[in-house]
Amino acid sequence: MIFKRFSLLVSIFFVAACTTTTPETKPPINPSIKPAELLRPSNFAALPGWAQDDVRQAWPAFLTSCDVLMKRPDWKEACTVARHVDATDEKAVRLFFESFFVPNQIVNLDGTEQGLITGYYEPLLHGSRKRGGSYQTPLYRVPDDLLVIDMSSLHPDLKNMRLRGKLVGNKVLPYPARAELERSKALVGKELLWVDDPIEAFFLQVQGSGRVQLAGSNDMVRVAYADQNGHPYKSIGRYLIDKGELRLAQASMQGIKAWAAAHPTRLQELLDVNPAYVFFKEEKLGDPSKGAKGALGVPLTPRRSIAVDSQYFPLGAPVFLATTEPNSARPLQRLMLAQDTGGAIRGAVRADFFWGFGADAAENAGRMRQSGRMWVLLPKNVSPR
Repeated sequence: MIFKRFSLLVSIFFVAACTTTTPETKPPINPSIKPAELLRPSNFAALPGWAQDDVRQAWPAFLTSCDVLMKRPDWKEACTVARHVDATDEKAVRLFFESFFVPNQIVNLDGTEQGLITGYYEPLLHGSRKRGGSYQTPLYRVPDDLLVIDMSSLHPDLKNMRLRGKLVGNKVLPYPARAELERSKALVGKELLWVDDPIEAFFLQVQGSGRVQLAGSNDMVRVAYADQNGHPYKSIGRYLIDKGELRLAQASMQGIKAWAAAHPTRLQELLDVNPAYVFFKEEKLGDPSKGAKGALGVPLTPRRSIAVDSQYFPLGAPVFLATTEPNSARPLQRLMLAQDTGGAIRGAVRADFFWGFGADAAENAGRMRQSGRMWVLLPKNVSPR
């Protein structure tokens, strides 16, 4: 009886949650279309720049994906053979992909081929384990009362759908939005670290992970995504454009930070626009040349890993991306690995390009808002339909 009542409450919560849409979470044009119907079998000759890309640079990331994909029957053969390919031989690596995979161009629900390609990176923040001085902005652990509901347990069609809320009496209510969380004392005691810049802490949440240089020592730690409050991401850049504060060309991460520096009394107003809130966990830094673990559970590879919408891509799969460099018409055409997801990454032809760590990565990621096309490479024994 208790389980039935709980299931009913979850169902009501699910319907209520689905009534809210934003530019980042548009409802599909035709909900009856299955993801596989958005794939058009193609060939390697049709991939712009395929012959020019040094696919050896994507090989380590592909082998990392295979650590997970090996467990799936459809991928086992290709990943087993990959272990015996000479990673230094560009022709051998290219021949491997051409022998074992078929490119499938992914299109949007309306049949168009172009989509939005943005960038993300691993930021560096300065922080302390104790509050004091300039270290006044907390990064929080996952709160104890955050309830995560795996919807696939209720219906298989809801795979990868999770709802977040809190149990109040016998009701499941949405978890508080950013503004309420920051103004209440609900998260007191869950501070992970304290950092010195609220706008940098905000963009850390947007990026999903980062590194923190601890005060008074040479220690650097990684803070990785642990969970979030379940609210949809809303763009603060779009808010500034709509308010006439910035032009579209100025609404990069750099432009938003410059606006925030010039309007410190309006910073909280700006941050409250995005109700989504991310919680973190601390991890050892490990290999500094690698990124944090993505949604696939493996470390991201700078300039070869992307975040995608997992409704349309099998996580771990190779994806050929044809786009342009940030703020440029110069082609950026290369083999990538779909190893991550993101709250703002919604749609079929949609990707977030992982640039890595450091100032150059931040510069590129902050300015990247390009148009692009995508092809997912599936093993020849896998039918996309």
